[in-house]
Amino acid sequence: QVQLVESGGGLVQAGGSLRLSCAASGSRFSINAMAWYRQAPGKQRELVAVIASEGSTNYADSVKGRFTISRDNAKNAVYLQMSSLKPEDTAVYYCAATVSAGNSAYRTWGQGTQVTVSS
Repeated sequence: QVQLVESGGGLVQAGGSLRLSCAASGSRFSINAMAWYRQAPGKQRELVAVIASEGSTNYADSVKGRFTISRDNAKNAVYLQMSSLKPEDTAVYYCAATVSAGNSAYRTWGQGTQVTVSS
């Protein structure tokens, strides 16, 4: 089973920056799309950004121009560079990956990392 481990969350002032990282570990797998989601208290989990295996990206309108998703296929890692952070970006951020292993394909999630933006 592939596991995702996130890091890089924390407390930052509005206007600041943070970089989230997520690395996949396991054996005999390949990763297709990778994505970042977030869930604020009392709200549903929402897609923040997604990156395909060949590098094409899509972003939620709320983060376009401020966040950048990237990946390192050699390291099975995905990153989220967040700039010009706003208090409304406060949430638990989750990494997700679509994994192919043998004859199966499935989505797996990280444990989440808290991002808090103070005003």
